[in-house]
Amino acid sequence: MRAVVQRVLNAGVEVEGKTVGAIGPGLLVLVGIEPTDGDADVDYIAKKCAQLRIFEDGEGKMNLSALDKGYSVLLVSQFTLLGDARKGNRPSFIGAARPEIAIPLYEKLIRAFRELIPTETGVFGADMKVSLVNDGPVTILLDSSRLL
Repeated sequence: MRAVVQRVLNAGVEVEGKTVGAIGPGLLVLVGIEPTDGDADVDYIAKKCAQLRIFEDGEGKMNLSALDKGYSVLLVSQFTLLGDARKGNRPSFIGAARPEIAIPLYEKLIRAFRELIPTETGVFGADMKVSLVNDGPVTILLDSSRLL
């Protein structure tokens, strides 16, 4: 499971012109699910994101997490994170899980996040318009397969 974690002042996602998820300060987490992902990947990504110390403390050091600050997460599925563009100029997405595997894992990921931190979401498989005001900017890449 891959995640792009961005520290944001605010973020939102629209589907067909309607806002389906929005947060103030917190994290925008774009997530791509691989066919081999399972419960351990879900737990790793949810806990790591919620506890990632990328918010400033009183001394201006990145020492606090979204949990510490009482912030929220906007979680958005994005299969293109698993695109492979090493050959040619058109990315291949065969590394992304098919919907029958990805949807249940995405739903588990939502539940895992919600057990830890207030969480809004996009809509799996929809044409989404994501907006954000990146804070810093601070962007962290996570890949559960590198650690499990």
